[in-house]
Amino acid sequence: MVLAPGEAKRLLLERREELQQLAEASEEARAPVRLDQQAVGRLSRMDAMQQQAMSRAEDGRRQQELARIEAALRRLQDDPEGYGHCLSCGDLIADRRLRLDPAITRCIACAH
Repeated sequence: MVLAPGEAKRLLLERREELQQLAEASEEARAPVRLDQQAVGRLSRMDAMQQQAMSRAEDGRRQQELARIEAALRRLQDDPEGYGHCLSCGDLIADRRLRLDPAITRCIACAH
């Protein structure tokens, strides 16, 4: 059974919404760390800077996934019949693989 274009679109839109909500929720964690020695000790400030760096890295991964989702939505719109086919070899991508990540572009064989 192949993932239907309508279901793929629904899954992609749901994931996009989830990622956008996560980005909004973590916005404060990516904010610049204040260097006020009175308010935060040196170790606490270093910890805050580390947390900020990790939050920014996570945001970068979210942005990459959002770009993959947008590309998949464009593929669905431009060629609904071609959705679910590997961009490398043209074979169908396994249904389970598409359900786990509807933005995936390659079959298992080509992904390795």
